[in-house]
Amino acid sequence: MNDTSPPLVMVVDDDRLVLATLVAGLKQAGLAVIETDNGDDAILLARKHKPKLAILDMRMQGKSGMDVARYLAANTDTGFMFLSAFGDSDIVDEAMKMGALGYLVKPVDVRQIVPAVRAALSRSGDEKPELTKTSNEGGRDELLAIGILMERLRLDYERALEALRTQAKAEGKRVDELASHMVEAANRLNSIRR
Repeated sequence: MNDTSPPLVMVVDDDRLVLATLVAGLKQAGLAVIETDNGDDAILLARKHKPKLAILDMRMQGKSGMDVARYLAANTDTGFMFLSAFGDSDIVDEAMKMGALGYLVKPVDVRQIVPAVRAALSRSGDEKPELTKTSNEGGRDELLAIGILMERLRLDYERALEALRTQAKAEGKRVDELASHMVEAANRLNSIRR
């Protein structure tokens, strides 16, 4: 990371309120931010500005966040993470296989998202061996469980990973097993109508 200027983050969401909230929060946290509300412009901005990280809404009109991520993975060094109101396991599986650095859950709370974004920035281009050695299912659930812990407990990546391991040991479970239970519980909570 360049020490003289903050890392550039691109935020892509077709919900203008979410977009404005995220951009304001990330700028307040000292990050440089570019924004757009659609996938086509996101690809153009990524080509022109080469952001270090892109935060992509999963579901948008036109090109989806997944479409943009495919482009970024194939053509750039930009890391990416997803933003979604729910965890569709097939989509999350594909996202993790493509190398997503994280998965953020709406509604957005900038106080929780900023630490997750900082963790993703610190990991971009830096594989986590303890997650890549597991099966796709285990690795995906572990990443999601770590994201859940980062969001809910306001922990950084390393502390969330350690908390997951400590809890698994306390419950006498494997880490991937506990992670799967946590993700299932979070998905149940997210599916309850308000």
